[in-house]
Amino acid sequence: MLRTLSTRAIRQPAIRAFRRGYAEAAPASDKIRVSLALPRATLYENFDATQVNIPTTAGDLGILADHVPTIQQLRPGVIEVINGSTTEKYFVSGGFATVNEGSALNINAVDAHPVEDFSPEAIRTLTTEAQNKAASSDEATAAEGKIELEVLEALAAVAK
Repeated sequence: MLRTLSTRAIRQPAIRAFRRGYAEAAPASDKIRVSLALPRATLYENFDATQVNIPTTAGDLGILADHVPTIQQLRPGVIEVINGSTTEKYFVSGGFATVNEGSALNINAVDAHPVEDFSPEAIRTLTTEAQNKAASSDEATAAEGKIELEVLEALAAVAK
């Protein structure tokens, strides 16, 4: 009985000391914070953008501020970073994109290059070479050729 009374005396003030507090909502923003990292460089670090369009294995995805958190695998295609009236386009061959709470988008890509850096003639030449590889009787060479074709076809669609 004495033990119960002594612990009750200790617990009562402690319970009264804790008061529940509520956080205030963060101010709404129409921007998404973008980070685009490659193994060799960082192209964007906490850059404020209006919208980012990414090519995913589930389809093309447009990301705005306050987007639901998600993780997506990137397929070969173009990442568009839109800020107001300016748009920057980068071709990526693959990677991952993570949308976090608080309007943050992190993109980790294998490689990324500005779309205007590509020559349609060079793409056609490389596509012919990749088609020959894909038709090879050697399994490893054929698989390599098919991967190259997938990337080159996506690149040809944007480098016109």
